[in-house]
Amino acid sequence: MARQVDVAAKPPLARRAVAVGRLELGTATRRAVARRTVPKGDPIAAGELAGLLAMKRTAELIPHCHAVALTASRVDLAVGPRGVTVRAEASALDRTGVEMEALVGATVALLTVWDMVKYLEKDARGLYPHTRLGPVRLVAKEKQSRRTP
Repeated sequence: MARQVDVAAKPPLARRAVAVGRLELGTATRRAVARRTVPKGDPIAAGELAGLLAMKRTAELIPHCHAVALTASRVDLAVGPRGVTVRAEASALDRTGVEMEALVGATVALLTVWDMVKYLEKDARGLYPHTRLGPVRLVAKEKQSRRTP
């Protein structure tokens, strides 16, 4: 039996979650991303936008997740010494947390970058020997404590 947990008895609280992650890329690929010379466009801008859109659709992707009306969300990608890093933050005033939204946003942002640069990473066999996704992990989860009358 599959079911979604009933959260009706829980009070709406301010909730926030932050996820971080990394996509390891080869040197030439990092250079192309940093110089904004990828033919498909800017992987950083596309990844950030894709991450935001993904956060809004988390309940469609993960069966037991409740649909959460985000009050704020943010995705930041940056080129670093080993690849691209991401920080995704989701906030809501709701009965359930937003950690899945932050994790989905971070992961989809990195996958979007990978999709845009995969031609640079592919070897002669069509594989990606230098490309690694992860770890993607939750680094913050907060909720406003209940006020007692």
